[in-house]
Amino acid sequence: MRCVRINDPEAFDKQIAAALDESSNVFVLFFGRENAHGVSWCPDCVIADPKVRTAIGKIKDAILLEVPVDRKSDTTSATHIFRQRSDTRLEKVPTLLRWTSSGPSQDRLEENKCNEQDIAIYVAETALQHSQ
Repeated sequence: MRCVRINDPEAFDKQIAAALDESSNVFVLFFGRENAHGVSWCPDCVIADPKVRTAIGKIKDAILLEVPVDRKSDTTSATHIFRQRSDTRLEKVPTLLRWTSSGPSQDRLEENKCNEQDIAIYVAETALQHSQ
């Protein structure tokens, strides 16, 4: 698995396109941005992160695009755009999406659904759907 962090929201579409040129196994994880001490403001994100990495790491040639976002209440943040875009429709974090050349999958894992069992099932099922 290769991880790419997208810190600049303006680079999101370009990074998605580059990842899709390289692999058909592209996942996007939106999570709460870390503070100066490297700790996310989102406790669910801290718990989900290693579980997401473990599940996606089992998929051949997978790319995980990591997108840190600020709190929903911070409407002046550049990352607020992900809450307004029709393709991302970000409402909660963490949010895990499978991304294809057609855009994001309709199914997503959000917030407390980002537990070990649901992550493993989601990653395996979406990888199987896109390998057929």
